[in-house]
Amino acid sequence: MTKNGITYADAGVDIDAGNALVERIKPAAKRTARPGVMSGLGGFGALFDLKGAGFTDPVLVAATDGVGTKLRIAIDTGNVDSIGIDLVAMCVNDLVCQGAEPLFFLDYFATGKLELDQAARIIEGIAEGCAQSGCALIGGETAEMPGMYHAGDFDLAGFSVGAMERGTELPRDVAVGDVLLGLPSDGVHSNGYSLVRKIVEVSGLGWGDASPFGEGTLGEALLTPTKLYVKGAVAALRGDCVNALAHITGGGLTENLPRVLPEGMGAQIDLGSWDLPPVFKWLAAQGGMAEAELLKTFNAGLGMIAVVPADKVEAAKAAFATDGHAAIEIGQITTDNGVSYTGSLL
Repeated sequence: MTKNGITYADAGVDIDAGNALVERIKPAAKRTARPGVMSGLGGFGALFDLKGAGFTDPVLVAATDGVGTKLRIAIDTGNVDSIGIDLVAMCVNDLVCQGAEPLFFLDYFATGKLELDQAARIIEGIAEGCAQSGCALIGGETAEMPGMYHAGDFDLAGFSVGAMERGTELPRDVAVGDVLLGLPSDGVHSNGYSLVRKIVEVSGLGWGDASPFGEGTLGEALLTPTKLYVKGAVAALRGDCVNALAHITGGGLTENLPRVLPEGMGAQIDLGSWDLPPVFKWLAAQGGMAEAELLKTFNAGLGMIAVVPADKVEAAKAAFATDGHAAIEIGQITTDNGVSYTGSLL
């Protein structure tokens, strides 16, 4: 019987390309190494030594996430270099809100046909996000799946593990009168992009058109990566000057801050205490958005909120400043449930 000689490559999967990708990204992964890393890329699993990372009685904390439909803009514009930073940020910014220091990260990249240069740029962006947050890129999965994705499309997901010493988890000891510190965002970050894309469609602009609210093209402006708050937050945790941290993602200020508040407590926020970034002013104007809708959809210019004892505000500000975050006093904890606002953003 004559064999037909069909290979895996004939079916659309190029193992050699996958191997070439691993070799190309090894230097990027290597520069994210930190104390505790025991193995590099290429094994069936990745090893990490918690004692080597300096922990004595650790509790592990895990987070997983993606970057949502922001991927569509990256794919359509071909600007994929920073989308990996978003992926890392969405995971590690969540970890610090539990009181954990992010330790390592693994990614999942899936596409119909592996394009070596595109894939390397994406994963090098992931490595950059890890480097900025002191988190090691120790593994991942590249899946080439013909017939599952349209030409040029891909998907990204990530998984991060952090640790904290037992008994140091957040939130803790939140009290009425605690001060709210807002950490400025770098734009839309990675939430609300289904609405962003709808508003851009209504506006009649294309991704390659000049940004109406900043430099560069509209696509470039909307791909500004999510800000990483890890190193400043870890400094604040080590300084014992925060009672809670809230990552302002889907649900905005209105939905995310209450997640870290005890029952029977709420928050009052002065909307006049910071300036709404131009991108949100443009989105609100183009979409005819009410202020309440803006506040529960987008981060509105604040990517993380710290709940800080009144006598530790300056210490917390100094801790965040070590990583370049200029914390803004935006309100306080009250006895009312939920979040209430004074002043106006728009």
